Amino acid sequence: MTDEPSHSVEIELKFDVDDATPLPDFSDLPGVASVAAPEPRDLDARYLDTADLALGRAGYALRRRTGGPDEGWHIKGPRRADGGRVELHWPLGSGVDDVPTAALDALSSVSIEPLHPLARIENLRVATELCDADGGVVAEFVDDRVTALDERSGTVSHWREWEFELGPAAPVDDAARAALLTAATDAVTAAGGRVAASDSKLARTLGL
Repeated sequence: MTDEPSHSVEIELKFDVDDATPLPDFSDLPGVASVAAPEPRDLDARYLDTADLALGRAGYALRRRTGGPDEGWHIKGPRRADGGRVELHWPLGSGVDDVPTAALDALSSVSIEPLHPLARIENLRVATELCDADGGVVAEFVDDRVTALDERSGTVSHWREWEFELGPAAPVDDAARAALLTAATDAVTAAGGRVAASDSKLARTLGL
């Protein structure tokens, strides 16, 4: 397994939605010329933290996820002023249950205490790419049906949520990016979605 992770910045909107809510119409979003066919994904994420939740208290999340195009080990960093989070990614490798040494090194400034199971989040996802006239991905919209287990208490919860995440072809200009995110929020609201009450799936699983 390589020690060097891939690196990305995740900028997304999250929405709570009822089970029967119809999907929003994104065809009129600025910069979106086409909407790709939906792609189903079966995701299974296991989250780890120290006994005193040092990673979470510092704004970090460590997970091992299978399924989807980016399966592997991920570290999500604290939320930035622009709402984005830096994400580091390592492939699963042969020892799929072993946290990569490089990931532990990356977290060593936060804590070097032993890691324990924190949560398991299984997700039946349907992902749709929103593309520009050149085929570049402006954003990805996902419709998630989640089953989550809090490993500490044994509590299981279920919900549906939507995410709208900027892609590599999203506007770089701040004003254009803000206009896209506003238009996406308007489309979701019109369909019956609501701005998410929880910051992340992990936070909702843990009742935070």
